[in-house]
Amino acid sequence: MTSEAEPPRRPLRDRSSRQRVTSTELFADLVYIFAVTQLSGYLRSDPTVDGILRSALLLTIFWLLWIHATWITNWVDPELIEVRLLLVAGMLVSLAMAAALPRAFGDLGLVIGGGYAVLLIGRGLFMVIVLRGSLRRNFERILAWRLVVGAFALAGGLVHDPPRAVLWVLAVVIDVAGTLAGFVTPRLGRSRTQDWTIEGGHFAVRCQAFILIALGETLIITGGTLSGIHNIAGPNVAGFAVAFAGSVALWWLYFAHAAGASASAIASSPDPGRLGRSAYHLIHPVMVAGIIVWSAGDEKILTSPMSSVTAESAWMILGGPALFLAGHAAFVFVIWRGFPWRRIIGVVLLALLALAAAVFPQIVLAACAAAVVAAVATSDHYRPYRYQVT
Repeated sequence: MTSEAEPPRRPLRDRSSRQRVTSTELFADLVYIFAVTQLSGYLRSDPTVDGILRSALLLTIFWLLWIHATWITNWVDPELIEVRLLLVAGMLVSLAMAAALPRAFGDLGLVIGGGYAVLLIGRGLFMVIVLRGSLRRNFERILAWRLVVGAFALAGGLVHDPPRAVLWVLAVVIDVAGTLAGFVTPRLGRSRTQDWTIEGGHFAVRCQAFILIALGETLIITGGTLSGIHNIAGPNVAGFAVAFAGSVALWWLYFAHAAGASASAIASSPDPGRLGRSAYHLIHPVMVAGIIVWSAGDEKILTSPMSSVTAESAWMILGGPALFLAGHAAFVFVIWRGFPWRRIIGVVLLALLALAAAVFPQIVLAACAAAVVAAVATSDHYRPYRYQVT
């Protein structure tokens, strides 16, 4: 008895209903838990201006790699074996890059630069091979840009610092510029965001997952630091509570109202590609940076809660929430075009606290910073924005 062979499955996701986040995507995310922990550790080990800038550059590289994969899995089905293998291969490269992160500007720079290049170009080639039609033409443009980005990334890994940092900055700038410019390419033309036919709800949920990854890292730092203190006293316990409260406040501000409303907004938008590019691709890493900076300050809050505030501890304790509030303000504005005055007031209050930081112990300053974020989140609860789709 014979039967006709089943036709091969199309690589594109089924658009007949809202897409769910698959276990394959969540499994691939696990690597980035380690990457965020490494980034926080890198920042804690070198809280100087140079260390801050290097941390920001490395965060941008890892974010871009993650968000590129998110765009891909919004279009192609992660349950197909070839897509699963692509994600697993990306996990392997990303894990190696995360392990090399503390020595990114030392002897393991080639792992970072080479991994960045391999993932960008490899994913681009994969999409050009499996897709057809307008999406394939879009990825042909993307691949052209990524070949240039990959060349700068790889060159940066082959040289020593400071040229390494310059080349990686150029790679990141070109990567972001390509997204903003619609990957305009000679002979191939330019993409419009209307051509980026993403399923907005899935894209929003995926970016929410990365916020949770970063928040989870703050809890790991908080719990791990407390467990490493041999003689736990009252101030350490208070520092533990303040660090935890700060993480809760950041979570509350993001997820209580705006997260769900923004997912609905992008899902029903006539141009979800535009919101995906601006509100998520470009703005979300600012909020992730704020969470990482806050987590870097958690160690100081727990280990020396009553110590006087230094310039380094002040920018971690206040700079993290300020970055998060500023990023969330931009997020709210881009999606709903409403002026996010409560978040702006929160940033101003944190700046005023910075002027008087020297008179506070570290735990008091951290408690004030957490209270500012909690106050903004509470104001959303009692006087929520009238969210409307733009």
